[in-house]
Amino acid sequence: MHQFEHGLMWFRRDLRIEDNAALHQALRQCRRVSCVFVFDSDILSTLPATDRRVTFIDDCITELDHKLQQAGAGLIVRYGAAHQVIPELAKGLNVDAVFAVRDYEPQAQVRDAAVADGLKREGSELVLLKDQVIFEMSEILNGQGKPYRVFTAYKNAWLRALRPVHIDAVANEPLLSKLEPVPSNLLARPSLEDMGFTRSAQPVPVSAGSEGAQALFADFLPRMDAYQERRDFPAAKGPSYLSVHLRFGTISLRALVRAAYPAMQSGSAGATTWLSELIWRDFYFMILHHFPHVTDHAFRAEYDAIEWESGADADVDFEAWCSGQTGYPIVDAAMRQLNQTGYMHNRLRMIVASFLTKDLGIDWRRGEQYFARQLNDFDLAANNGGWQWAASTGCDAQPYFRIFNPVAQSQKFDAQGDFIRRYVPEVAGLSNKDIHAPWLAKENALIAAKIKLGDSYPKPIVNHQSARKVALARYDVSGST
Repeated sequence: MHQFEHGLMWFRRDLRIEDNAALHQALRQCRRVSCVFVFDSDILSTLPATDRRVTFIDDCITELDHKLQQAGAGLIVRYGAAHQVIPELAKGLNVDAVFAVRDYEPQAQVRDAAVADGLKREGSELVLLKDQVIFEMSEILNGQGKPYRVFTAYKNAWLRALRPVHIDAVANEPLLSKLEPVPSNLLARPSLEDMGFTRSAQPVPVSAGSEGAQALFADFLPRMDAYQERRDFPAAKGPSYLSVHLRFGTISLRALVRAAYPAMQSGSAGATTWLSELIWRDFYFMILHHFPHVTDHAFRAEYDAIEWESGADADVDFEAWCSGQTGYPIVDAAMRQLNQTGYMHNRLRMIVASFLTKDLGIDWRRGEQYFARQLNDFDLAANNGGWQWAASTGCDAQPYFRIFNPVAQSQKFDAQGDFIRRYVPEVAGLSNKDIHAPWLAKENALIAAKIKLGDSYPKPIVNHQSARKVALARYDVSGST
């Protein structure tokens, strides 16, 4: 193992000290280690001033800095283009190597290549480590040495390949004495306002930092066995709510698998299903690595030929979908939850994505981009994979003739209307039967609930049965029927 005098730990999607693989390598390979986080202006410049995720990151950085200070060190925080900031900082600190967690997104790889070039010119190097997945890139391949395209086969291979070494915790605490204090000339930290942001009035609805993540994890563990039976009901406390923490690395994926895998082996259906969801995450990172065209094209090229709805009418429909004004209460409740909190339940993500692409015939890329702006846990690989799955354009896609019926989904997964009433109060006065499809309610029921369709609440912007027939024709890009 190569040894360095001075290393720089560049925190990115791994905002924690505990069980952090890149930090572990930096501490093992270097005599002393400085730590930095960069608010990358290349990324932030595309975001609105009130983006709640920037507030969340800022809070996570505050906690990380505090924990580093407790270890006798601290966190250098910089604002600027990372491909410039990191080489300049490494030069100023006389750093031999910069350590970071590998990122699989195309733009991040371009950035990292530029950072590596800048470091090389100064006689330093960039060392990238695996941390945010269990298996990366080409570690799981099929018998022909090619990447899997179907999730179930990938999952089975993933489970066969798993060994304790893949999920063992890395112990950083004994090595923290190697961490360096922040030099006095680098103590100043940019505020949100310095970077053009304001603290969000509607913050991410979970506590930030590794302590917030650990509290959620501790809350979920007693519920893990019930995950399979509760996870599809948005009004129930079923999910772990850890997705935003996984996104920013305030909790280790290895820690989650260490909890789920033994429980799966002991026969827990909930742990088995939850572990499967974690494997989906690895799968989509793998797909993004091997098939980067998915960022703006269908995974299955033939579906690039689909003719999506466009023009003024499609724009009106898209705006109604975005704002939760489609006339379908379950769709509207889901979109309002997203807009108000930055979170959307996974079952609802499938319902609204199917509605946009199959009922409204609108390009999945428009929905993907809207989610990218709104989701606290936005992750390019998972967001793209989920949208292409729902739109039946991706790998392992549902057959295009399986089109979610929003009313049937609502009746099945929000039978009492509890979730709908929380986010669509306009229809709260309807019975549990009528709340799923107000346009089918009798006139006296609407009057009693103080609803005037088309006024206090929209009429449906599309007829599902008619739209289903149009969708089936739209997807017949082969012309075979």
